[in-house]
Amino acid sequence: MPETRHPSPLPVTLGGTTPRGGGWLPHGFHLGSHRHTDGQLVYAAAGAFTTTTARGTWVAPANRVTWTPPGFDHSHRFYGRTDVRLVAIPAELCGGVVAHPSVFAVGPLMREVLLALTDRTEIRPGAHERLRAVLLDELTDTPELSLHLPEPRDDRLRAVTDLLHADPARTTTLAELGRAAGASERTLSRLFTTELGMSFHRWRTVLRIHHALVHLTGGRSVTDTAMACGWSNPSSFIDAFTEVVGQTPGRYQAELRQQ
Repeated sequence: MPETRHPSPLPVTLGGTTPRGGGWLPHGFHLGSHRHTDGQLVYAAAGAFTTTTARGTWVAPANRVTWTPPGFDHSHRFYGRTDVRLVAIPAELCGGVVAHPSVFAVGPLMREVLLALTDRTEIRPGAHERLRAVLLDELTDTPELSLHLPEPRDDRLRAVTDLLHADPARTTTLAELGRAAGASERTLSRLFTTELGMSFHRWRTVLRIHHALVHLTGGRSVTDTAMACGWSNPSSFIDAFTEVVGQTPGRYQAELRQQ
């Protein structure tokens, strides 16, 4: 795997112009809610980040790229020192990409195209346009791997998810959370399914995986990450992580080291 190349300074214009280029951002950097007239791909060549919209939060470790279509309000938060790359896709070319925010796996070809578009000056006319066409082809052929955590609208459900966001490792039952939120376990279970499209246990697992990715990206061990995120033993964490992310946490960290 090639070493990460050093990009030019990160653009900071957040108005109607869609930022492009790349740069290093510090741990915890937060880019507040904004929107673009074009589509945007955000890739962490090193580090990790989350993209949040009204539909929820998507996490993107170093082997994923996030996609935000034109007109979606969104924000980003970066974890670890992050080498972030931004690629704008003109609105008229976005029809072939999914019409909702998502996350895609980054293979070797897509990675090289993303790096070339963000740290290489265009020498021959049309070179970036041709690279962008390759990138769109790759996106069309790559399945979505959205580590998506939907967020609720119902106040009772939001009270529960807020408690879990504050402490993902808490082992409180849904019935106990319901008493704190003023709703029955049955009502909350129904709301998780109808409003968020998943069970309480599934939602909490995805939340924990989000936090686990941040810990692993920061270099924390698999065992320490499992304990910090609420798993009783590393084996159950490895099983859950592999089922959601598509690879073991050890393999994920190995790929980070290669990059």
